[in-house]
Amino acid sequence: MKVDTFGSRLFVGKITAINQLVDVNSHNVQIQATLPNADRKLWPGMYVKVSVVLPNEQKVIAIPSSSIHYAPYGDSVFIVEELKDSKGKTFRGVREQFVKLGQAQDDLVSIVSGLKPGEEVVTSGVFRLKNNVPVIVNNKIQPGSEITPSPADS
Repeated sequence: MKVDTFGSRLFVGKITAINQLVDVNSHNVQIQATLPNADRKLWPGMYVKVSVVLPNEQKVIAIPSSSIHYAPYGDSVFIVEELKDSKGKTFRGVREQFVKLGQAQDDLVSIVSGLKPGEEVVTSGVFRLKNNVPVIVNNKIQPGSEITPSPADS
């Protein structure tokens, strides 16, 4: 960040809080930053010009949070695939796959590891499933998976 009073001197810090409210008139958002100030040049309430360096965009696998089977021994999802029973007969069933979760945003959770793109994941009723049981896929009703969900009656 730069302060007009100090010319080209740069102050480097880290954003520690962002206010969720946007000023209706100016469209500004208040932020809080933490930075070293050993020489006491910066004072509370000073106006500054801030440049924010954002992280690179990352492609992730994101699934509805209702797909996650949260458990003390590890989080998992159920993947729908062709399985074989003890007699060698194939059936459509589920396989429990442990996953490492990343960031969550509203209805979606990113998967860091344990899931490949294109794998079919159960999105509802995961608490009733067990490994290697047959399933019937019904996609008529699907859970919400919006980045910014809003209730239907709002």
